[in-house]
Amino acid sequence: MRILTITKRIFVEMLRDKRTLALMFIAPLFILSLMYFLFQSNTNTVADVGTYNVSSSVIRAIDNKHLKTHEMSSDVSAKKVIRDKDYAGFIKKENGKLIVTYQNADQNKTAIIKKSVQMALIKVQMKQLVTATKKSKAGLIKMQSALQQIKKQLPASIGSRIPAAAVPQNASKPTNLKLSQHYLYGKSNSSFFTTMLPVFLGFMVFFFVFLISGISLLNERNSRTLDRLLATPVKRSEVIYGYLTGYGVVAIIQTAVITLFCIYVLGIEILGSIWVVLLICFALALVALSMGLFVSTFAASEFQMVQFIPIVVIPQIFFSGLIPVANMAGWLQVIAHIMPLYYGASALTDVIQKQASLSAVMPQFSAILIFLVVFVVLNMIGMRKYRKV
Repeated sequence: MRILTITKRIFVEMLRDKRTLALMFIAPLFILSLMYFLFQSNTNTVADVGTYNVSSSVIRAIDNKHLKTHEMSSDVSAKKVIRDKDYAGFIKKENGKLIVTYQNADQNKTAIIKKSVQMALIKVQMKQLVTATKKSKAGLIKMQSALQQIKKQLPASIGSRIPAAAVPQNASKPTNLKLSQHYLYGKSNSSFFTTMLPVFLGFMVFFFVFLISGISLLNERNSRTLDRLLATPVKRSEVIYGYLTGYGVVAIIQTAVITLFCIYVLGIEILGSIWVVLLICFALALVALSMGLFVSTFAASEFQMVQFIPIVVIPQIFFSGLIPVANMAGWLQVIAHIMPLYYGASALTDVIQKQASLSAVMPQFSAILIFLVVFVVLNMIGMRKYRKV
């Protein structure tokens, strides 16, 4: 009976908590529906590749529906072309070598280029071999025909001693291009983690700051500390800025620890400025902090705060670049552009993997700052209901 009493109490409490019921039954359906549409999106990845001094036969063999070549009019640095035009790779022929440089920021595109180049070289060599064989065969038939004519003109005793025509030893052989491969980011054996590092870095900073800041403000509300604070002449903006400054210092330390751990412990390469990486992570942490403070105003307990994770945090993971946004349906791309983590991960990817400067990622950085301003204003508005005087 006592077990049934406890069970009944649990059911009664859950039925009273409509938000918990909604998150238990509606949130999983929402996430599954989102994943369904995301994984139904267009998966036809196309890699753009610059070329210079590459024969038309090789280019024709390389071209396919997953790879698009762009002929350069002058001899330029592969690094410069890839940086300026955001190509997935650059192919150049020099001294009998086919030099392929990969951006390697997207392993799918790198794999497409590798496969296309290898198949192209096989096709070209096979074609050259077939051509050489046909020429040798035609020459052999011509020699045999000439010998037959000579045999007919000579006496039978002499003609029988003339040997049959042999295959010419100096027949043309197919040229064998040597392949030389280079990587701007990472190495040939770079893992999925290395490619997705900017996304993971942005998510770690965002998630933990969001969760800790929201729960901390919630504890201050439940302990009446916030009520006592707002009963003083302190302004709402001062409360918000105080929280942002206090937790912002912690976010700076957290960002530095995570970044340095990735570089010196995990051995991850960062092509751009580490200071720009830290600045973007700090701005992203401030957005997570302000968002966590705002979301906490709708929660009455730590449990309810955690319940917001499937609605607020998980969708941002999908739109942060873990799944290429460019391959998504149009309406999903619109949703991606209202996610702060999308801009943070995009900026981090450009700096870490493409050596972009702060000015190059200023559009994404500006979007992060706009989110920060919006959530700070929303927090000031939401703070009104806690002010008793």
